[in-house]
Amino acid sequence: MTDHDELLRRVAERAVQESGGTLPRATAEQIKEAEAALGFPLPPLLSRLYQEVGNGGFGPEYQLLPLIGEGRTAVSDYQAEHVPGQWPTGVLPILDWGCAMYAAVDCTDARAPVLLFEPNAVEDDWSAAWFQDADSLSDWLQAWLSGTGWYEEEATMSENPPEPQPWPQAEQRLS
Repeated sequence: MTDHDELLRRVAERAVQESGGTLPRATAEQIKEAEAALGFPLPPLLSRLYQEVGNGGFGPEYQLLPLIGEGRTAVSDYQAEHVPGQWPTGVLPILDWGCAMYAAVDCTDARAPVLLFEPNAVEDDWSAAWFQDADSLSDWLQAWLSGTGWYEEEATMSENPPEPQPWPQAEQRLS
């Protein structure tokens, strides 16, 4: 069993617990369809998450968007948001925090870091809207499972609350 196997087992267990049952999952064909529409491959852990846990409907707060399908999806949001100079190529929005904020996975990096897009205070420098939430999708999922993410009420009340830091690659990736 790999580290990802155990992590996926724990995520699936929590997803079932919170949803009250198993969730519909993406098929291998749907993953290929999504990757073709996006123009880049999904990181292996993200692909497995959608295939083995559910095609959205689980995760922190507002829950992951479905990858593909009817209605609003991660693919459709990427296609709508991917604007040169504002949204970098290969960064897939996976969760809508509300108020135009997203959690997004950098699919161009093998570690699959999770970024926070927070455009509300941005006037003209879109690189200021990008923050690194977690070094990897695995770390982000672990934070959700352990209740230590920046968005958790208990975490925000702590003496040193976790805060996403500016994404060091933002300016380069947006140019």
